[in-house]
Amino acid sequence: MKEIDIRPIAEADFDAVWRIFQDILATGEQYPFDDASREACRAYWYGTGVKTWVAVLNGERLLGMYRLVPNQADRGSHVASASYMVGPAAQGVGVGKLLGRHSLEQARRDGFLAMQFNYVVSTNVAAVVLWKQLGFAIVGTLPKAYRHQKLGYVDVYVMYRLLDDPNNWPL
Repeated sequence: MKEIDIRPIAEADFDAVWRIFQDILATGEQYPFDDASREACRAYWYGTGVKTWVAVLNGERLLGMYRLVPNQADRGSHVASASYMVGPAAQGVGVGKLLGRHSLEQARRDGFLAMQFNYVVSTNVAAVVLWKQLGFAIVGTLPKAYRHQKLGYVDVYVMYRLLDDPNNWPL
């Protein structure tokens, strides 16, 4: 039986993370990076203040990952932000949904009160649909803010959801 576990990232995961990172960036369809270095990849997923989790199949094969960070410093630090990547061979089978649900639970555990995605490419329909299914709303549109590798300039969405009723938030 296949089992997908989500666990904190380990140093031993880096080569698999690097491969997924390269595969996703090569499409030019989702992330603003052109061709990031191994060092940039490491800083993105392992950097100071970054909490990263990986989805692993049967304890061996890394399928995808997400990173969780405060969206802003200080007075905005109660709002989380997250980024996700799923390897091309694992897309379309629910890994993104597992990572998304886990990230919402983890954000709550970490004391975040809301989550915001600052840069969801509008043509990434699978991501937009998934985030809406998980309770996010499009709260803003950035016209032509992303230079898509195949489609040219396309819109970007800012998506947001509360993680708890604001009436329960601490002062």
